Amino acid sequence: MSFLVTNIGELVTNNPAVGEGPLGIVRDAALSVADGRVEWVGRARHAPAADRGLDAEGCAVLPGFVDSHAHLVFAGDRATEFAARMAGEPYTGGGIRRTVSATRAATDDELRENVARLREEALRQGTTTIEIKSGYGLTVADETRSLRIAREFTQDTTFLGAHVVPAEFTDRPDDYVSLVCGPMLRSAAPFARWVDVFCERGAFDADHSRAILTVGQAAGLGVRVHANQLGPGPGVRLAVELDAASADHCTHLSDVDIEALAGSKTVATLLPGAEFSTRSPYPDARRLLDAGTTVALATDCNPGSSFTSSMPFCIALAVREMRMTPAEAVWAATAGGARALRRTDIGQLRTGAAADLVILDAPSHLHLAYRPGVPLVRHVMHNGVLIP
Repeated sequence: MSFLVTNIGELVTNNPAVGEGPLGIVRDAALSVADGRVEWVGRARHAPAADRGLDAEGCAVLPGFVDSHAHLVFAGDRATEFAARMAGEPYTGGGIRRTVSATRAATDDELRENVARLREEALRQGTTTIEIKSGYGLTVADETRSLRIAREFTQDTTFLGAHVVPAEFTDRPDDYVSLVCGPMLRSAAPFARWVDVFCERGAFDADHSRAILTVGQAAGLGVRVHANQLGPGPGVRLAVELDAASADHCTHLSDVDIEALAGSKTVATLLPGAEFSTRSPYPDARRLLDAGTTVALATDCNPGSSFTSSMPFCIALAVREMRMTPAEAVWAATAGGARALRRTDIGQLRTGAAADLVILDAPSHLHLAYRPGVPLVRHVMHNGVLIP
């Protein structure tokens, strides 16, 4: 059946060929959907007939948000750690091991129920595509089951066996890297599209990170890198060297890092929820954008350093704290996220793209930053189906 959304006050297509500016805005618009895909986009007066319809009542419509960095497979709670940070304790990433212990102790059903809850929470806030990482199991069996469960919710699953060195390998990091590169990767790879590594002090150095990522590439996985979050380091340059789809966090960047990103296909994925939750410096998105780097926004949803599933919240933070314009932030949260996942079927509303869209209870995309914290998502459509 065909479906027509009409009386759209402002339609963000992310296709400058059909509308105004970089967001390709069409005003007084309509959009037709069939078989889960966008069938037609244009001015409402030219809209085709359809079997069913929805009146947008002059509100704004934009592509569904693409959250290209999330850690949803976990158990336990780290609210007390958050409270300690708010009282002045610095963030070092050390709490990851607490989540590892809780995740290992959880049943498959407990993990699945938590992922389902968070996925539904994100969907109702407009996130139609989400990447989900492992990384809280850190054994062959637990990393494999984490990815198997994640695959039930998304095709964009990421093997993050190299999140931290688990406690039982504290004095034997080389042995753990060998485990990750060997039995763990072989077991987990059938359920993963990507391989990732936390290339950071206290986690994995450049040599260990390169070894893990190149073995993952050889197994057919795309590359993502947690890079330059806690301080300057080799993560961004390693990501560019390996043609990673994204370098994520990018909080502490040198001029050389930015030059490398700007001259590459690697997307700088910024995660302002992490800075908000850890009271760390925000990335300088303006510096990246002015250099010509492609920027994405994502939530980094995880129980320790960024327990939010809200892409609208991250858009508001990006505008207020990282000097992005509202248009840049919306593009980064939609088309930018699609670039970070190297997908062309999402993040835009054009003929043939996935019918993933958000109808705001507002006349313009500007309200996502203008009215922070307000639940502005009125309707969500995913693969052509309105979410009840």
